[in-house]
Amino acid sequence: MTARRFSETATTTRVWQRMLSGRRLDLLDPSPLDIEIADIAHGLARVARWNGQTSGAHIFSVAQHTLLVEAVMREQMPRVDVPFRLAALLHDAPEYVIGDMISPFKAVLGGDYKTVEKRLLSAIHIRFGLPAVLVPEVERQIKEADKGAAYLEATELAGFAEAEAKRLFGRDPGLPAATRQDYLTPWTAAKAEKRFLARFNALYA
Repeated sequence: MTARRFSETATTTRVWQRMLSGRRLDLLDPSPLDIEIADIAHGLARVARWNGQTSGAHIFSVAQHTLLVEAVMREQMPRVDVPFRLAALLHDAPEYVIGDMISPFKAVLGGDYKTVEKRLLSAIHIRFGLPAVLVPEVERQIKEADKGAAYLEATELAGFAEAEAKRLFGRDPGLPAATRQDYLTPWTAAKAEKRFLARFNALYA
């Protein structure tokens, strides 16, 4: 989406969302000052992964997914720096505003969706002391952890056969059994929000 099209949209349609914190976040020109971690945790805990097509008594939330991704990164890279772990935890944070769209639908929407998503993520990074844009190597490492988490979710919760999941997402990341069981048992929204905030505070501190 060009700058002109962004401007035209902004003058004809409301492009901001009011948060429970009272902040008003502009989706086209997000300010780091309007971003609060409590809003992110609350929103992500109520957004369903896989369009809700998962087994269990509760949705598998994006908040729980991000915790799983960070756990996979720790398993794959035990010595990874704490800021990169924080970046992994926040990698899907824009979805507290724009929701979680499955990859096939993102492909249908094209570049406009990605533009909005990237702007939001850059503002979130700045708000919490991370680079606006991560270096490619860190992005790659987070993406690998994300794919590992997707493999686990696909096979444990979303009904994918192992062969299909391997073709789409790569290999099983090999999490310890206790960790695997914990992170792949869908939590209530309240529990997902609480654990996301606790992990954020541990990393951000």
